Order: sequence, then structure tokens, then C-alpha cells
Amino acid sequence: VVIDAGHGGKDSGNRGNGYFEKNIALSIALKVGAELEKTDNINVIYTRKKDVFVNLFKRAEIANKAKADLFISIHCDSHTSNAYGAGTFVLGLHANQRNFEIAKKENSVIFKEDNYKQKYDGFDPNSPESVISLVLMQEDYLDQSIKAANFIQGSFVKNLKRKNRTVKQAGFIVLKYTYMPSVLIETGFLTNKTEGKYLNSKKGQKEMSNSIADAIIK
Repeated sequence: VVIDAGHGGKDSGNRGNGYFEKNIALSIALKVGAELEKTDNINVIYTRKKDVFVNLFKRAEIANKAKADLFISIHCDSHTSNAYGAGTFVLGLHANQRNFEIAKKENSVIFKEDNYKQKYDGFDPNSPESVISLVLMQEDYLDQSIKAANFIQGSFVKNLKRKNRTVKQAGFIVLKYTYMPSVLIETGFLTNKTEGKYLNSKKGQKEMSNSIADAIIK
């Protein structure tokens, strides 16, 4: 299982309420890994274990090289409204503008990379057309990705009584290049005062990581 803590280094991720998405994502990712490592038959690989910048292509490459069975990318969301709740994503065509916006935000990291146009075949995070091309490669794993995402989302709702933002599809670059079932988790909204505080707390991070680890084991 490859655990991918979103953002890192020069890419702080979202700064809702003054928090750092990169730090919260890393903390949850390491805790998920620690739980999984207690299970004999699960080998855990991290795309980053400290505060460093790792480009999206490299993250997928780590998973592919390891011939992983599952790729889990961990993030925190932000919004101008008081939105809250945990959501899980698989790669696909975003049915609405909101999902496109989430993908756009996470994909915009590539602008921080050198020669990203060559690396990502001229991909433009701001173009819906560009995203359509992403989807075809992951098609083979879609059913399994949805199954994994449903376990994770179900775990948030059942175990933690989190608001159910359901499993959705959207065009995330980091999921495109992985050749295995892949899920991206938005653990909640840092822009929501209560939820930001929860995700930044030891208790919140422990609960979220246990919930994700349980689902992966299941």
C-alpha cells in the first residue's frame, strides 16, 4: 500500500484558518502507515515521510515501481463557504464544477515544477478537456478504486459520524499515472473553523488515520 501525503516543501497546500495542509496530510499519512504496519501481510511505502516537495509524477512513479496494490493520497479541502465533511475521490470525469475545482486546486501543484508541460504531455489543470484524457488510463482499475473509496467513506461515516460527502469522480493528475486502484481522500475542510481545529488536533488525526487504516485492511 502506498500512502501519499499531499503537498510538502515549497507547496504548503491550502492555508485555511492559518493551518498548513501539507503538515496535517503528512501527520495523518504517517499514522495510517503506522497502523497498517501492525498488520503482517501489508507492506507500507510512503511518497514522503518529511516536509519535502515531491512532484505528482514522482508520487505515481514510486507506487508503480513498488507494483503496489493500492495507492491512497491524503489531502485537506478548502472552500469559500462553510462547507464541511470528509470526501473520497477516484479518477473520473467530474460531474460538476465543484469537483473540477477540487481537482484543479490539487493539480495546480504542477506549476511549481520545472518543465511540467513536457512531463505531463501539455496537461493544463484549468482545462476540462485536458482532464478527459486523464481518465482513460485508470479505467482498468476504476471498479476496484470505487470499492476501496466506498470502504474508506463508509468508515468515516459509520465510525466517526462525519458528514457524508460521498464517493466522487474527478480528474486528479496524481491518480492518473498510477497503475493500480487509487483513491484520493479529502479529510475535511481547513476553512471550516470546527473541522480545521479537529483535523489539526492529535485526536482528529488519530481518529481519521485509524478510520482510513481500518478501511484499507477491510
